[in-house]
Amino acid sequence: WELMDIEKLSGGGMTLTDSFMMNPAASVSSLVFAHPKSQYFAVGYIDKDQVQSYSQRRGEDSVAESEKWLGSTTLGYEP
Repeated sequence: WELMDIEKLSGGGMTLTDSFMMNPAASVSSLVFAHPKSQYFAVGYIDKDQVQSYSQRRGEDSVAESEKWLGSTTLGYEP
């Protein structure tokens, strides 16, 4: 935090609490490491069989609840 002088860079808008949590709560930080031989991949949509398996492992009676929480942007089908 001090190394990059975040409070100055953020204009005082981001601070650390005594327990080292960032304020405001929506603040995000990361350390990103790159390598020339890195390979990236995309995660595809979730199909019905995967949602059924997930729902079963969660002990749900139907897939509707899982579909609701997973959201239409991650599903590879119309619920």
